[in-house]
This record gives sequence, structure tokens and C-alpha cells, in this order.
Amino acid sequence: MYYNLPPHVPKSPIYQKALDIFALSQNISIYLRDDLSYLKNNGEEDENIYVSGDIVQQSVSLGSEIIKVELEHCKEKKHKQLYSLRRLTNRLYRNCIKLEKCNSNGKDYLPILRKELKIFKKLQSHWALTL
Repeated sequence: MYYNLPPHVPKSPIYQKALDIFALSQNISIYLRDDLSYLKNNGEEDENIYVSGDIVQQSVSLGSEIIKVELEHCKEKKHKQLYSLRRLTNRLYRNCIKLEKCNSNGKDYLPILRKELKIFKKLQSHWALTL
């Protein structure tokens, strides 16, 4: 747990958006899970079931990556953390695109998540300039 967390972080727009993305991705994953958990006719499972779990795990990591950036004092390490956050956001976006191709009714909600990620990316670029 982060005990030395600056008081402004939980109230910041980027952190709040990260929490929104987590809640949205968790609900989408639960919805997709029901459609993707069945075995195919040949006995194999749908590989997209793992991608739906990935979006939840990656969205959980958004908030902790923001906190890591805020707590970092060294400018060089802070930029590395920012780069890591950008890569994580891009992977999450690509996984949404992957899931949109799956055979599920839940894929209709993925454009909403992608829209939220675009807003998050804008917030992220503005936030990075303030650090």
C-alpha cells in the first residue's frame, strides 16, 4: 500500500478516469465471460476468454502506475514510469480491438471502453506535461 501518497492523487482527473476504466472493463469482462466460457465444437476453449481477463488486469494496473509516477522523485525514472503507463494503455486499447472481433454480444460495449481510453490518453498527455 502507498502510505506516502500525495493527497491530490486520488482526486486527480487521470486517477479518477483510471478507476472508471477499471470498473467498465471489469463489467465488460464479466459480461463476455458468459459467452466465451463455452468449449468450441472441437473441444478447444475460446482464446478470447484470456484477453477479457487481460483487460481487467491491465486496467487495474493503470491506477498503480499513476501512483508510481507521482511518487517517483528522479526525473529519469519518472519518464520511464510514464513510458510504462503509455505502453500499458496501448496494450489495453489493442486488447479491446481484439475482443471486438470475438463472437459475443458483449463486444458491443467495447467501443465505449475504447472511447474512455482515448479520453484517458488525452488526460495522460496533459498530465505528463505537468510533472
